[in-house]
Amino acid sequence: QVQLVESGGGLVQAGGSLRLSCAASGRTFSRYVMGWFRQAPGKEREFVAALSWSGDVTYYADSVKGRFTISRNNAKNTVSLQMNSLKSEDTAVYYCNAARTTHYWGKGTLVTVSS
Repeated sequence: QVQLVESGGGLVQAGGSLRLSCAASGRTFSRYVMGWFRQAPGKEREFVAALSWSGDVTYYADSVKGRFTISRNNAKNTVSLQMNSLKSEDTAVYYCNAARTTHYWGKGTLVTVSS
């Protein structure tokens, strides 16, 4: 069982930056692929970024490549998402995800980008 708690969301102007963090419970955190998803108002949840258990392999949605960076600290059971050059279309609730044989989700943190 893994519990995830996101933080770091807020209101930012277009072109600005935010850093989201996800704190995970559980002794086997390092065995999970960690990721971020987002859901904008009226839209389906979509993939943003993911990171292998070792941190060596990363995956990004085309819409955030070059602007967002995912990282993890297995010693601290945390995963972060650094978001730069934010756009209004990045406005969404961002969810942390842990995946192995089961998917676990946090409750989300709201990011609002004003234009």
